[in-house]
Amino acid sequence: MPHNLANLLTLSRIAAIPLVVALLYVPGQFGAYGACAIYAAACITDWLDGHVARRWGQPSEFGRFLDPIADKLLVAATLLVLVAQQRIADLWVLAALIILCRELLVSGLREFLAGLRVRVPVSRLAKWKTGVQMVALGFLIVGDMGPPELAPRLVGEIGLTIAAIITLFTGYDYLRAGLTHMDVAPDTRAPANKREAMDAAKPARSVG
Repeated sequence: MPHNLANLLTLSRIAAIPLVVALLYVPGQFGAYGACAIYAAACITDWLDGHVARRWGQPSEFGRFLDPIADKLLVAATLLVLVAQQRIADLWVLAALIILCRELLVSGLREFLAGLRVRVPVSRLAKWKTGVQMVALGFLIVGDMGPPELAPRLVGEIGLTIAAIITLFTGYDYLRAGLTHMDVAPDTRAPANKREAMDAAKPARSVG
């Protein structure tokens, strides 16, 4: 694992998850605002690690692998706890479910496409979805502990709905990209490297 600032920022996002979850169970404004502060800092690292990697020349395969996983872990953990505490309730649970299902779908597709040495770039719409989703969850974390005149829970619910709608479009884009590669028969795919080509030329070993 390359020990550089970009990767440490990504790892800090994962390390923040148990702190956010623990503070969500602390009653009162201290727990709500504390969880929101740590969650917001973790969200900032989502932009900062990529910026540092590009600016300081620190891109790595480890970072490319871990960055989307850290995002999904943070979002999934926060959504699950908010639903469990009924800070997300009623029809807005469906919005949370749509977002979680999309994350699972994208993770599976990325793993499949990685085996084919195919990378799917993140679309601008997906970046907007991430931004809206992060802001919405921040408002929902504060919830009823926030100023009543700002209606943070309502703002968060509206933002979560918008994020879920965008999620349907971005999820379809990823699925369509994956299906185009699934239509190619395994035997007709080009070998990823010279070693695979040599292995393919060897006779199959009998397994009895």
